[in-house]
Amino acid sequence: MDLLILRHGQSEWNAQGKWQGQADPPLTDLGVQQALRAAEHLRDANFQFDLIASSDLQRAKHTAEIISQTIGGGPVLAQTEFRERHAGAWEGLTRVQIEASWPGAIEEQRWPEGYENDHSVMARLIPALERLRPDQKSVLIVGHAGLIRALDRRVKVPDAAITNHLSGRWYSLKDDLKAGDIADFSEQALLHELE
Repeated sequence: MDLLILRHGQSEWNAQGKWQGQADPPLTDLGVQQALRAAEHLRDANFQFDLIASSDLQRAKHTAEIISQTIGGGPVLAQTEFRERHAGAWEGLTRVQIEASWPGAIEEQRWPEGYENDHSVMARLIPALERLRPDQKSVLIVGHAGLIRALDRRVKVPDAAITNHLSGRWYSLKDDLKAGDIADFSEQALLHELE
């Protein structure tokens, strides 16, 4: 099975610079436009998926629904297992606020109480991926940057630079999960293609 896992469009909290974790802010108008432009690019490039799935958090689910409606992918399968990691006490705080209360913690990767580690993320994500039907050869999952970074660490590849919305990575799932190429359907990448 080929998996394309993409980060959702811009949310209200992304626009405010807040750490989201499993909080559930909606997409901004820009996030909706990002999802639409990525969907149009996928459609125009004739990408087809046997299944489109997403996190059940509205920023990911709404992004997936826009893509599915644009490319004719049918209903979106929303699953809690595809959620972003919980950010503990940092949810809803900006980087400046975190730095003020936990100096150097982000840089040193000293996570607050309640922060979900990679092992916990993989314990819910990998079984959910393995439960996908074997006849689904190509699957799009709209998820979150932390989810993609945790997957990259599991398969021991350098983290994909998931700073852009609608960027992510291709993976293949056969006997084991393997990382493929980085995928970037963000506005920045699509504009660069036109240059």
